[in-house]
Amino acid sequence: MLSLTSLGGAGTVTGSKHLLTYGNTRILIDCGLFQGLKNLRELNWQPLAINAEDIDAVILTHAHLDHCGYLPKLVKDGFRGKIFSTAATRDLAELILLDSAWLQEKDAEFANRKGSSKHKPALPLYGVRDAERTLEFFKTVPLHQSNELPGDGRFLLRRAGHILGASTVQIDIGGKRIIFSGDLGRYDDRIMPDPESVEKADYIVIESTYGNRHHDRSDAIDALGKTIERTVRRGGTVVIPAFAVGRAQSLIYDLWLLRKSGRLQNVPVFLDSPMATSATELLQRYPNDHRLSFDEYHAALSEVTYVQDVEESKALTANHYPKVILSASGMATGGRVLHHIAAFGPDHRNTLLFSGFQAAGTRGRKLIEGAKEVKIFGEWIPVNAEVADLPMLSAHADSDELLRWLSGFYRPPTKVFIVHGEPDASEALRERIKRDLGWNACVPLSGQEYVL
Repeated sequence: MLSLTSLGGAGTVTGSKHLLTYGNTRILIDCGLFQGLKNLRELNWQPLAINAEDIDAVILTHAHLDHCGYLPKLVKDGFRGKIFSTAATRDLAELILLDSAWLQEKDAEFANRKGSSKHKPALPLYGVRDAERTLEFFKTVPLHQSNELPGDGRFLLRRAGHILGASTVQIDIGGKRIIFSGDLGRYDDRIMPDPESVEKADYIVIESTYGNRHHDRSDAIDALGKTIERTVRRGGTVVIPAFAVGRAQSLIYDLWLLRKSGRLQNVPVFLDSPMATSATELLQRYPNDHRLSFDEYHAALSEVTYVQDVEESKALTANHYPKVILSASGMATGGRVLHHIAAFGPDHRNTLLFSGFQAAGTRGRKLIEGAKEVKIFGEWIPVNAEVADLPMLSAHADSDELLRWLSGFYRPPTKVFIVHGEPDASEALRERIKRDLGWNACVPLSGQEYVL
């Protein structure tokens, strides 16, 4: 019997973990952390419905934390199989997992020092050593090559766009073909390639982050430029919480294009995220995985000042001349950007600019929904700054683009499973697939087994 069970990423936009079971073979597609709402984050501490040592292999679509961040816990709990991914995904995952582990350790240390945890002592979900051990299980594979899986299965990766190294996954096992979209990128993106089409599948598992939305088709770079120019005229600073992997690099390029066109000539740009700096360097290592030429890459990077140590970051916060600060994390859930929001948020001259999806329960979501204060480091910070939301800069496909990718299949699949979206977004995509394509689609329940 072949079955699919979503252990995460069903009914929510984080924590993606999709389990394929065929006889005694168990393949996990993605292994992400839950983020956002507290009741979701607490799921990271709950045992999986399957023992880690019983999972034969993991296939990773891409390296964002909500798709790879649970891997060190899986290894800590006994997983000893292979973790398959593209080479770029593996290198990005190294940055993200080591950073996540370091933050886990620091958060536990802080909780123990302040006595703010009900656990005595507070422990990290996993530590740096767990992340380092996890990297030993990675096996990188090229795109468009058929690879063996346990249980006489095979898999193949294709480009998904979205971020460096991101892929869709084709698995052929038990006489069936299942396609996992991972996170799909935008068509005609300035940096990332288009998602590659797939011709046939028996079952499709597709994300629905923007399943109920259409990205504004107006000029995204012009909107970014106008927001910054408006802020600078007020004498303010623009703080952009940016995902360290993907969004930060795209924004650096967008800002370079604005300068190249004669705009923002005297507005300094700072990248205050060591992880984003390292991720940016990976563009040079994988020139075939993005659209930028060597000259464009170096020209764009030369326009940015890179902030490395904490003292430099503090000095940036203390200096109130007009500027642009790119800093992680993208949903304002942690990292150096919190110090910048605390410093610049209270002043009406400044702008907090969001350029990607903000999950429910995150500070980013609260701010774009109009919160006038946010809690940072235990203190309530008033927010008088302008809050700008430019979702057209997002790296996620919108509803039209998701349908465009699905339309590449030359015949209807038996069923489409809609995952990785908030309930309204997933249900809207289900209805549209039924209406526009006439296909059988459902939104799976977390933990429920579906026989294929």
